[in-house]
Amino acid sequence: MVPEEKRRSRAGAREWAGLAVLALPLLVLAMDVSVLYLAAPHLSADLRPSSTQALWIMDAYGFLIAGFLVTMGTLGDRIGRRRLLLIGSAAFAAASVLAAFAPTAGMLIAARALLGITGATLMPSTLALIRTMFTDPAQRSVAIAVWMTTFTAGVAVGPLIGGLLLEAFWWGSVFLLAVPVMVLVLLLGPWLLPEHRPESAGRLDPLSVLLSLLTIVPLVYGFKELAHRGPGLVPLLALAAGAVAGVVFVRRQRRMSDPLVDVSLFGNRTFSVALVLLLTGLLVVNGVYYLVPQFLQGVAGLSPLRTGMWLTAVAITAAGASLLAPVVARRWGPARAIAAGAVLSVAGFVLFIALDGSSVPAVVIATALVTAGLSPMSVLTTDLVVGSAPPERAGAAAALSETSGELGVGLGVAVMGTLVTAIYQAQMASAPGQSETLADVIALEGTQPTGLLDAAREAFTSGINVVGGIGAVVLAGLAVVAVVLLRPAKA
Repeated sequence: MVPEEKRRSRAGAREWAGLAVLALPLLVLAMDVSVLYLAAPHLSADLRPSSTQALWIMDAYGFLIAGFLVTMGTLGDRIGRRRLLLIGSAAFAAASVLAAFAPTAGMLIAARALLGITGATLMPSTLALIRTMFTDPAQRSVAIAVWMTTFTAGVAVGPLIGGLLLEAFWWGSVFLLAVPVMVLVLLLGPWLLPEHRPESAGRLDPLSVLLSLLTIVPLVYGFKELAHRGPGLVPLLALAAGAVAGVVFVRRQRRMSDPLVDVSLFGNRTFSVALVLLLTGLLVVNGVYYLVPQFLQGVAGLSPLRTGMWLTAVAITAAGASLLAPVVARRWGPARAIAAGAVLSVAGFVLFIALDGSSVPAVVIATALVTAGLSPMSVLTTDLVVGSAPPERAGAAAALSETSGELGVGLGVAVMGTLVTAIYQAQMASAPGQSETLADVIALEGTQPTGLLDAAREAFTSGINVVGGIGAVVLAGLAVVAVVLLRPAKA
């Protein structure tokens, strides 16, 4: 028989139905990221933004969602996680309507900024509520796997749904996708989701909020600029400013009795190691996500549609691996499950080392192996981060997990993108004609010297080969770190 205490700790039908509600905001956030790229040409033709405005339309959301994650995660711990989720859902729906019917580029930028701020309430709230609802570790692992798989599914189906909407309606329709979903959250959330708020909730420190923004936003901006423009004074100054603000922020948190971020959490080895693994794993895999579509289109010559169709297989693989992660962890333990996934990713990176431009299936298989190996790491490290924090700090822990993810995305694109660009430009330095990027060469095809396009494709492929070697070494190191430093963790 199952002991009474154990029976009480296990989630029932109400909690699993509540998980479906918690997955809805994540689905919206994932689609919101992917559909905007499809809508960009349409809204540019309608609103005619300047080049600077066009950049802010794309970037305002990401910068502010990253900047406010820590604040919103802690705010949920203070005022109640369900309350924050419902407030954020209502505000996100309102901002989506504002974006859909924005009459000017400036109004759309403001709406995108508001979407970023309100979006930052959703992910830490949902993850913290999972910590509250699923106290049994095995069930919590499954719930987090489902939660993360929802995001993967949203990224995969977003372009498809967005494309169908843009075929029939105007560009603003892609933003209205969020409204019915958020209405469902508002209707079902009060019924299916529990509230959790510590008895002695403190007040937010405005200076700490400001310092967190001055840390995260410049760091994300700096990494993004490094990826797109290469090394330069502005991104380096942004990174330096973010680092300085981060030092001041940490020192202030150490002195406060009720900090925005409890830095003592980092004294828990499982918490700290899991965060490092999550950050590094996402850095590597997002570098791959950034480079592979360029390879498929620029080197293999696929259309955007065919590229998307091939990459759907990768998304399906990632979803399946995420759902299998808790099963493997129960049998082997989180440390060995994470290490085994890392070894699988090493195999994918080894394929990248030998890659040439002649085989589309080879690059898709390599990408699928990398993704399948790193998906369990994302699920299990997120579970370890949230599970190792005290229940009253679950929102802050969830926010730190999500912030690591945002930094991992920015670092992956910046580091891997800059590396491939440097290798490409070194190989093309003596080539005649325009050779700044592979995209430039393709755009001017027919006006360039004979053989230049082949040389450019070969140079870009060489960069991918080097990324394969670096990725294999990094993932092998992560496997060792997981086995050695996470061994005490229990499934």
